Amino acid sequence: MKLTRRALAALLISASTTTAFAAFPEKPIRLVIGFPAGGPLDQHARLLGDRLQAVLGQPVIIDYKSGAGGTVGAQDVMKAAPDGYTLMLANTGVMVINPGLYTKLPYQTLRDFTPIARTAMQPLALLVNPKLPVNTLKEFVDYTRTRPGQVNYGSAGNGGISHLVPEMFKTSTGLFMVHIPYRGSAPAFTDLMGGQVQFMAESIPQAANYHKQGKVKALAVTSKERNPALPDTPTVIESGIKGFEVVGFYGFLAPAGLPKDVTAKLSDAFKQVMATPDIRSRMVAQGADPAFLGSEDFAKFLAAEMPRWADAVKKSGAKMD
Repeated sequence: MKLTRRALAALLISASTTTAFAAFPEKPIRLVIGFPAGGPLDQHARLLGDRLQAVLGQPVIIDYKSGAGGTVGAQDVMKAAPDGYTLMLANTGVMVINPGLYTKLPYQTLRDFTPIARTAMQPLALLVNPKLPVNTLKEFVDYTRTRPGQVNYGSAGNGGISHLVPEMFKTSTGLFMVHIPYRGSAPAFTDLMGGQVQFMAESIPQAANYHKQGKVKALAVTSKERNPALPDTPTVIESGIKGFEVVGFYGFLAPAGLPKDVTAKLSDAFKQVMATPDIRSRMVAQGADPAFLGSEDFAKFLAAEMPRWADAVKKSGAKMD
């Protein structure tokens, strides 16, 4: 059978492309984080980065592109070539909260990115000032219900997960609490410990640390199961609020249009990294639960999470330009 020149050219291009993808990666991979160094995402990236380098055989270089709640980093990745050499480590805020929060967001999660792998879920703890006369979540609900508008809750800022989880909690319980936004979790914690605010939702590592020191009281965790860092703290569901499971996530994405061969190779690399017992135990120590999802399942997860968080943003009234 004879081939036309066009068919032969297409066959050669296909063969050379397949060979190139089979050889991937052939140079260092840039991993973009949309937040400053030293934060939880940075810790997660460094934890997985060394092992990922060993699996892929190429250096993984972290590039910090902070600003606008992770939007600057996401936009940088969105514009990069879809060749597998630029990845992004993102969290709940960047991927599923920002689309409902920002009125002029320069990207669309499901249109502009290729999901590679979800690697972790991160529950939060519901905390109160230690002098508040409650020791269980039920007692807190009863206490707050008889004092509508008199209980304040702090957050790391408008529209973030530490703002929206208490809003979801308010919706589930019918409570009326007043939101006090701060510029970051550190000043919010300071005022929680000082009694200027009485309630807060925060990631497990910080929550567990302050709880063990007696500076705050952890009443419940927002995951479906108890967290190893707070083994004696019940879940919100255990505490009597049915169906309340709210956790953040960490995941890796690439620009849209990434070839399936490269997507599969990267997803499998993360699967190998996540199968390492040392990585899993160290991740738990950082307050994140190992929770791998491959590319297709991660895409389905994102599609399911987006309307849920969009609804929470809408009910909170938070908006960012």
